[in-house]
Amino acid sequence: MMTQTKANGRFCNQIFRNIAVSLIAEKCHLMVDYVSIDLIRLLGISLYTEGTNIHADTISLSDNNYMEMYNNAQNITNNLNPNNDFFQTKEISQLIHIYLKTQKENVILANPFKDRYLMNNDVCIHVRLTDAAQYNPGASYYIQTLASINSDNIIIATDDPTHVIIHEIVKAYPICKILNLDMIKTIQFASTCRNVILSHGSFSAVIGYLSYYSNVYYPKYDKNRMWYGDMFSIDGWIQI
Repeated sequence: MMTQTKANGRFCNQIFRNIAVSLIAEKCHLMVDYVSIDLIRLLGISLYTEGTNIHADTISLSDNNYMEMYNNAQNITNNLNPNNDFFQTKEISQLIHIYLKTQKENVILANPFKDRYLMNNDVCIHVRLTDAAQYNPGASYYIQTLASINSDNIIIATDDPTHVIIHEIVKAYPICKILNLDMIKTIQFASTCRNVILSHGSFSAVIGYLSYYSNVYYPKYDKNRMWYGDMFSIDGWIQI
């Protein structure tokens, strides 16, 4: 059986895993079956699909051995099983961020909101809630960050528009509008805004990585307490 990625985690977790595998597969010409590849292509992100190598045995690819495997990919003579990890360490995240910079032209071309790049003074806030609400940095983080930004429009992208945190932000800034788009278009629209205020988790990180012309803000967090890895230590991003 060839190297396969599976739906372990939500969509943006799959983006991280798929790119991590793609970067190694390209070096050793592995054939890979990627989960959600058609959705990822909607974002203009390409994965390596030209590999022809299928091996008799499969070994684990994990956060712990990834960089060694990446640096010595020419020696890989096995299929890879990457489905038990999320590839969100600082080192791997930096590689993924750099890779997505190389995808800039195609990502912008695929974005139905591409005419907004550099043509607005909007701020988009991503507020991750639902099953991770307990980790949210809180309304004060968003309100404090908004106070430092001069913007024309404030748009909130969230998975729970009825949450008290959303009500507090809207109370402080009544001009806020809730973004009502599907998952792909939410990422695409948010990434065109002049200012992007991130929350936490991989969905926020992907918005930030694709926000090529934006000021990107993110909350300070304890890397040892969060359920995700260090995806936000990106040069040029502003920690609040």
